Amino acid sequence: MKNLFCYADKYLQKSNWKDMAMLKFCLFSIGILIGMRIPEKGKKKVGIAALLVFLITYIPLMAKFIGIVITENRE
Repeated sequence: MKNLFCYADKYLQKSNWKDMAMLKFCLFSIGILIGMRIPEKGKKKVGIAALLVFLITYIPLMAKFIGIVITENRE
């Protein structure tokens, strides 16, 4: 757990405002997916939109994070 916080600190040091904005959109969209209380009629459209936003933001965020973890483990 201690290493996870160290990696998170390194990630934040190497991040800019765009990375943080993507992180917020990522968390927002997963929150929508988890907490959807929309009638059946609109649930599918909202779910698909939230899933797309989540995937578009999650993949680059995790790629950067994994890159940092790999780099730190080599040192």
